[in-house]
Amino acid sequence: MSDLFFDESIILLNQEATTNEEVLSLMADNLIDKGLVKESFKPAIIAREKEFATGLPTKGFSVAIPHTDVEHVVQKNISVAVLKNPVDFCIMGDAESTTPVKIVFMLAMDEAHSQLSLLQRLMQIFQDESTLQTLATETSKETIKNLLADKLDFSLEGGE
Repeated sequence: MSDLFFDESIILLNQEATTNEEVLSLMADNLIDKGLVKESFKPAIIAREKEFATGLPTKGFSVAIPHTDVEHVVQKNISVAVLKNPVDFCIMGDAESTTPVKIVFMLAMDEAHSQLSLLQRLMQIFQDESTLQTLATETSKETIKNLLADKLDFSLEGGE
């Protein structure tokens, strides 16, 4: 997974939010500020979440994997937010139900096939309760970066 940008600057810890839209806005604003996505990314990711929910109930902590179309992306990246308190996201495939999400993986891919590949790798993490526990409680952005880089098997670009 070459040319994927992933460093501590797009890992957000102990984030406070009360709605999923607030979470998505915080994360998108950070990516826009870093020049990794276009201004259009924020409204696009919020709109897509309303239409296609991304919450996933998992063992331990529920996760969400918001993403949107490739035309809003400048540099392929994955941003992670660990929330101070869980926020309800609608469940993928069941918009009538919600799950309390603690960890959000925001995907900004520049090609559809790379998004599918990353989603498959993320699903393996979501099935590993101990990894989710570590991600939810870890206070070091560097530790999270290294853990995810190892689990997702990609080389790191950006701040080392």
